[in-house]
Amino acid sequence: QVDLVESGGGLVQAGGSLRLSCAVSGRTFSMNVMGWFRQTPGKEREFVAAIRLRGGSTNYADSVKGRFTITRDNVKNMVHLQMNSLKPDETAVYYCGAGAKVTPGRTVDEYDYWGQGTQVTISS
Repeated sequence: QVDLVESGGGLVQAGGSLRLSCAVSGRTFSMNVMGWFRQTPGKEREFVAAIRLRGGSTNYADSVKGRFTITRDNVKNMVHLQMNSLKPDETAVYYCGAGAKVTPGRTVDEYDYWGQGTQVTISS
C-alpha cells in the first residue's frame, strides 16, 4: 500500500505561481514514477507532468512545458510541482499519482495509487 497526500493548492491570480507537494508513504520502494494530473467537473483526469524517481527523467504535457517543473526529493519521499504563469483555465483539482512502471507515463491507468487531490483556483 502506498499513501499519497497532496498540499499547496489555493487561490492565485492569473500569472501567479503555486508550488504543490505530494508526500509519499508506505511501500515507496515499489514505486518508480510519480505524476501530477488535474481534473475539472465532468471532464477526464488530464496529465500534467511526471517524473521517474530513480534517474529523474521527466515528461510534461505540451500545455505546461516551460511553465511547470516537477521535482522529487527521494530522501523526504516527496514530489513537487512548481507552477508559474498560471492561467484561469488551469483551475482544477490536482492529483498526485504513483506507479510501478519504469517510464513516466501520461495516462491515468499507468498509475496505481492516488492522493485525495488539492484544489487550485486561478482568478482572472
